[in-house]
Amino acid sequence: MRVEENVPLKDLSTFKVGGAARYFCRAASFDDLKEAYRFAKSKKLKIFVLGGGSNILVSDAGFNGLVIKNEISGIKFTEKSGGLTLVEAGAGENWDALVALCVSKNLWGLENLSGIPGTVGAAPIQNIGAYGAEIKDTVKWVEVFDPKFMKRKVMTAEACRFGYRDSRFKHSPDSRYVVTRLTLTLSTSPRPNLNYTDVKEFFAGRNGTPSLHEIREAVLKIRRHKLPDYEKIGTAGSFFKNPILSQEEFNRLRAQFPDLPGRPFGSRQIKISLAHIIDKILGLKGFQKGPVAVHGRQALVLVNLGNATAKEILLLAEEIERRIKEKLGLEIEREVEIIK
Repeated sequence: MRVEENVPLKDLSTFKVGGAARYFCRAASFDDLKEAYRFAKSKKLKIFVLGGGSNILVSDAGFNGLVIKNEISGIKFTEKSGGLTLVEAGAGENWDALVALCVSKNLWGLENLSGIPGTVGAAPIQNIGAYGAEIKDTVKWVEVFDPKFMKRKVMTAEACRFGYRDSRFKHSPDSRYVVTRLTLTLSTSPRPNLNYTDVKEFFAGRNGTPSLHEIREAVLKIRRHKLPDYEKIGTAGSFFKNPILSQEEFNRLRAQFPDLPGRPFGSRQIKISLAHIIDKILGLKGFQKGPVAVHGRQALVLVNLGNATAKEILLLAEEIERRIKEKLGLEIEREVEIIK
């Protein structure tokens, strides 16, 4: 393992902004992680573990500590009884490449999560989700490195305490854990998940149940239509989370805004569409502030139009948050993590 100094993070983030890491290294194994944490401890450095850089905003000042790029690799398939297969993947593997591989092997369970940028390690931390599916639906267990004891630990899906774009790994003291491997349970039997509106509409009017490959291609086409190309435009995808309200809160807002969409979440809550609020209620879809804009086809997405700074992106985010607070009385949460 080699430690470098003053490494720019801009090109390691899909937002394509941000300063440098004071120290930087790549960890391709459990032993590399141990060595990296020992180095950080010797210099009393704070640590940030980087995956694909797709859900972060690096500050213009960079990160005055050690950034560890998690590059633990390897994918293993183990057939089990009952038409099930366990898929074990290293945290540094590309997420969509894993999905594509599983689809090519006719394994059901990840197809609705096609096209999500980032690495495998981020999937359980964020409980990634899209088009009616979440990673928690298939997680068997998560292997982590615990720097407190310098040991490996394995957690069941239940122990991960998954929530909406959330898990125990996002909260102290469990945020210290570094995901090293993820094991999923997938099925060889067809289990099409067509409940999400966009997916349902895509296949409307056709006869028969779509194949696994067709569902993946549909999800990729829907994403391409709605979302910017990460290779061409700086973005971190959805900047904000959809608010989850009590029935009473939802009724209050619905009385003011009758067209506000909401769907049941859990047993007694309602998840509302923040994209609808930003677009239809605030009229901010496509809104541009300097070199930063609300994406013209998906209002949850903020985009760097070329030479934006992290400060300029945050100013637009803060303006959206302020307007929502003033208009609807809601405090919204960010999905993107600010690294500083």
